[in-house]
Amino acid sequence: MAAPILPGAEPESIDGGPHGALVLHGFTGNCNSMRPIAHALAAAGFAVELPLLPGHGTTVEEMNTTTWRDWSSAAEEALEKLEARVEGKVVVAGLSMGGSLTAWLGTRHPELAGLAFINAAITMPPEMREAVQAMLDAGTEYMDGIGSDIADPDATELAYDKTPLRPLLSLLEAEAETTPGLGAITCPSLIITSRNDHVVPPSNSDDLAAQVRGPVERIWLDRSYHVATLDYDKAEVEKAVVAFARKVTT
Repeated sequence: MAAPILPGAEPESIDGGPHGALVLHGFTGNCNSMRPIAHALAAAGFAVELPLLPGHGTTVEEMNTTTWRDWSSAAEEALEKLEARVEGKVVVAGLSMGGSLTAWLGTRHPELAGLAFINAAITMPPEMREAVQAMLDAGTEYMDGIGSDIADPDATELAYDKTPLRPLLSLLEAEAETTPGLGAITCPSLIITSRNDHVVPPSNSDDLAAQVRGPVERIWLDRSYHVATLDYDKAEVEKAVVAFARKVTT
């Protein structure tokens, strides 16, 4: 990355084992939002990879030069790095776009032991793509930020204050690549959903649960907004992800 990494956004690679966990952050966010999950998994004995996806955690202008292809390639590279350093099984956990990437990896890697989704972006409304394309056609490159959708007034997500539209359109278009393959996911899935999510409609979780073919465990959160990993239910989310990871790797 050309720009310096923001303090608090740094990636982490944590030793452990024999099993591993790949932890993926969301769109315009960075490792800050998923670090509690990564540390909880590490404390449970997992080797952990928490990558910083291209264009994230630096400047929004740098992010505006990246696309889904960059993020998915980085996620797969991190998975391969993790699989090379553990002898056992691997789970993947992702928030928002990190959940999109978790699903994408799940369609490509049948060896994965389990997938944990937290307010995953899976099937966004077609009119959203049309609106973003219209703004780009009108010469607009950025819109207001979508980060820090958190109910707890004392918690803040380290995220960009603007949303770059070209990368957003790339994310929305990637749905056509991921969604048709969801039926190939046969490993267990944990789907955690905030009922009051102002970024990703909770119906995304319903679509995901309906399309994967493996066993599905669902948890609904009533106190948290989109960034549930930093919100009122963060302890419950950490506990659930760790328990799931232990179960599917036993």
